[in-house]
Amino acid sequence: MERVAVVGVPMDLGANRRGVDMGPSALRYARLLEQLEDLGYTVEDLGDVPVSLARASRRRGRGLAYLEEIRAAALVLKERLAALPEGVFPIVLGGDHSLSMGSVAGAARGRRVGVVWVDAHADFNTPETSPSGNVHGMPLAVLSGLGHPRLTEVFRAVDPKDVVLVGVRSLDPGEKRLLKEAGVRVYTMHEVDRLGVARIAEEVLKHLQGLPLHVSLDADVLDPTLAPGVGTPVPGGLTYREAHLLMEILAESGRVQSLDLVEVNPILDERNRTAEMLVGLALSLLGKRIF
Repeated sequence: MERVAVVGVPMDLGANRRGVDMGPSALRYARLLEQLEDLGYTVEDLGDVPVSLARASRRRGRGLAYLEEIRAAALVLKERLAALPEGVFPIVLGGDHSLSMGSVAGAARGRRVGVVWVDAHADFNTPETSPSGNVHGMPLAVLSGLGHPRLTEVFRAVDPKDVVLVGVRSLDPGEKRLLKEAGVRVYTMHEVDRLGVARIAEEVLKHLQGLPLHVSLDADVLDPTLAPGVGTPVPGGLTYREAHLLMEILAESGRVQSLDLVEVNPILDERNRTAEMLVGLALSLLGKRIF
């Protein structure tokens, strides 16, 4: 693919900390578009999806926080990506991870796809298992057909057996049960330490053999010493080289067709380090090499 379309989703409605809505601006400020052009891509910035403003009164309400507002924004994103011409590589800038309901469903366009969810968390909660009611902990479950019907009815898009998690190190009890029941393949940091990233990347590609791939990259998969600008940091994450190697091996497959860059919170960051890290990983996924 020689054309890239960038879409921002300045949304913090699915999270429990403000500031992640400024993530798209931080990623653009880190020169994502210019550096993609330097790699030879034709890049179009489609602007941002409109998102309702958070209101404290809604967060105190009963049920899932901001369910309808999140649904509306993710649905617009889904429609924008589904309308892109064939051969365009979409990159979605977040914003909290709930936006991936729209990005995966839109990029899939009704076709079977493999999803590589690179994250410290599984995001596989449902309203019944979630300790917080925050939707950014539920998008992968929704995409797999589990969760609130207002979400699954429009965003169910993948077979959970076509999903692979990489870098996980924080799971809620209910998530563990759901992941096992659904048959999702999970590589925790325990497996990263034992097997190494190269072997895991090769196993991911073999497990999802023949499928086009969507990569959903959450900034908190990185160790917080490298990427401090995240709302839910968990110690013991991927190193700089582990993350780049994973992106490079996935890129070599030639099967990645869409990408999310999510959960960058500039308020918590240090001189935009986290956004710059994610931009570097995106460049590796789209073909940048050391030599």
